[in-house]
Amino acid sequence: MAKTAARNKSAAPQRPAPKERRRQLRVVFGARAREIAGVLLIALAILSLLSLSYLTSGSLADWWSGSLYWLFGWGAFAAALLIGLGGVLLMQLGRGTVQRAPWRVVIGLEIAFFALLGALHAFAINPNAWQVFQNGEGGGLFGWGLITLLSVFDRGLLGVLFSGLIVGALTWGLSIPWGAWIDRLADKLRARAAQHPPDQPARSDPDRPIDLPTSEEDVVPPKEVSPRSSPIRATQLPLKIVKVDEKPRKIKRPRHLPGLDLLEEHTRASITEGEIDRKSRIIEDTLRQFGLEATVVRVAQGPAVTQFGVEPGYIERVQSDGEVKRVKVRVAQISSLANDLALALAAPTLRIEAPVPGESFVGIEVPNDQIAMVGLRGVLASNAFQKLNSPLAFALGRDVSGASIAADLGAMPHVLIAGTTGSGKSVCINAIIMSLITHNTPEDLRLVMIDPKMVELIRYNGLPHLYGKVETELERVVAVLRWVTREMDRRYKEFAALGVRHISEYNQQMLDKGEDKLPYMAVLIDELSDLMLSAPVEIEKTICRIAQMARATGIHLVIATQRPSTDVVTGLIKANFPARIAFAVASGVDSRVILDSVGAETLLGKGDMLFLSPTANGPVRVQGCYVSEREIDRVVGFWREKYADEEPEPAPWEQTKVERLEEIAQASPTTAALEDDDEVLLAKAIEVVKKQRSASASLLQRKLNLGFPKAASLLDRMEEMGVVGPEQKAGRTRMVLIGGEDDDLEGWG
Repeated sequence: MAKTAARNKSAAPQRPAPKERRRQLRVVFGARAREIAGVLLIALAILSLLSLSYLTSGSLADWWSGSLYWLFGWGAFAAALLIGLGGVLLMQLGRGTVQRAPWRVVIGLEIAFFALLGALHAFAINPNAWQVFQNGEGGGLFGWGLITLLSVFDRGLLGVLFSGLIVGALTWGLSIPWGAWIDRLADKLRARAAQHPPDQPARSDPDRPIDLPTSEEDVVPPKEVSPRSSPIRATQLPLKIVKVDEKPRKIKRPRHLPGLDLLEEHTRASITEGEIDRKSRIIEDTLRQFGLEATVVRVAQGPAVTQFGVEPGYIERVQSDGEVKRVKVRVAQISSLANDLALALAAPTLRIEAPVPGESFVGIEVPNDQIAMVGLRGVLASNAFQKLNSPLAFALGRDVSGASIAADLGAMPHVLIAGTTGSGKSVCINAIIMSLITHNTPEDLRLVMIDPKMVELIRYNGLPHLYGKVETELERVVAVLRWVTREMDRRYKEFAALGVRHISEYNQQMLDKGEDKLPYMAVLIDELSDLMLSAPVEIEKTICRIAQMARATGIHLVIATQRPSTDVVTGLIKANFPARIAFAVASGVDSRVILDSVGAETLLGKGDMLFLSPTANGPVRVQGCYVSEREIDRVVGFWREKYADEEPEPAPWEQTKVERLEEIAQASPTTAALEDDDEVLLAKAIEVVKKQRSASASLLQRKLNLGFPKAASLLDRMEEMGVVGPEQKAGRTRMVLIGGEDDDLEGWG
């Protein structure tokens, strides 16, 4: 056994001793070539400026400065600056801050540079162009060549042409907004002139055209940000700060509409550039601590939040073969750090829009230290509202950049509003109502208001636009919505008689004939959850039918609820309301019920909303308009005073029992099905006895396929209502008391 073991041991292959691995030294220039070239060009530009200024000497420096003067003349300094800019651009390309070379800027600067050489040579004092070139003055060799090539023109004219070419090339290459700069200069001059204003005239009549400030969504040109201690911020492109300037604009309003001076003005606060710079640095440093390179490239200041546009950078990873690979930072990596960014910024909540629609960066929305008030007056006077040019346009508020946001109720065609208590739902409804009644007369627009909370909309009682009064009793709401469906069917029948498809076509034909037109109608419900608890089946069926069919008839719904759960905002209701407004909610589940996505749970409240338009790709963050009680009282008081001589009309759903049943009998089968079965049967029975001019149980049995007890019960109910007379003796039929030519229907029922 010992010999066998020794034999096996000797037969086993001997492993060589492990050699000490030596790490090979590899120098990889591929990933750093652009940065190295950029550093060399910047160094060359600095040396060129020093030698051209005679701050350094030497055979090589003297030869280089002489060559530059010989080639470019006095334009040698501009050539040195262009060399330095080229080095900065190469470094930006190497670090990934700039994805591609801005060829438009490069070409524009080159054209402006050579035009500068020609202009310097043309404006030289010495009339001998060759002598100017030999002295190293003017535009050097290139300037002399341009002047000689265009010698058919006068040198003064050439100087003017080259100067114009310089301005045009810089404007095209750098996209210089001369118009915006001129406007800003005019604003400063106007502000200085306003320091000694003339005596203010007395307050004018509200019907007279007035001058109002409005918002022009102009973008302020990019501002240079001072270099910071961070090496990335010191070399990046200028930061764009987006603001919206307020400019005076005259708006003429018809005398029969209330003046916008009945509404209050509000000033908007903004954060300082120092605060913007500090928060931008915190965002970049926080992302860099987690290994993510990103740069803040755009800042948009809104009334409630400031959006920082963060452009993802690149991460360098060394492969196994030693090659460096640059990988783009993923958007999901930035979105996952929302809580860490909120902690670093000391923000109560933070929302990340990844990415911003139509942009190449991620939007990080940071709440402002102070929420600015957004007034209804400024949005109503803005270009965004005026461009809609619709009778059903209403003001929403201002977005994250301060631009005015308005919408058209006729294009939506219905709006669903949801949010917790105190988030701004009722104020939003007030803003919609005020927008509608400040631009429409009662002949153009009628309102139906339902307020189960009893205190939110009662200030509008007595408004001429309002049908009846604000309904607050749950028992009457079902009757109100049923009347809306009957009104919708009535309008469709009138459209069919004229062969039109929309209320605008119908009104145009009525105006051509000199007859009254149909007004638009808006039905506003301030709290849907209470209605769904009282009569869920009837409320859901009625609302869904109105939402599905009422658009062409000019009837639109605006519904709000503070409980966005699936038993209130059901699938049928949600499917028929493509336009939705979400205020602050308690959880992401509630946000998904409203918007089909999360985000509303991070809102700040007090008017902060997400507006989902039927035509938009995603929700837009808006700070809603605030409407005070004083503004509501002033506008409603204007309309009350204007229509004080007219008798208030009773609500159309507060009609006699007989008239309502006649409408049910003449309505479409779908509308009749929304009513109670006994009510529909009674309406049909009244229609039968009116046509036959006689009433008996046997007649109702034959016409309606009823049994004797049901027919006798219907006769008794019609007798109580005054439709038919008392029972006759000897089996005679009862007398019908309504429906004849000489019958006076007043007082029946």
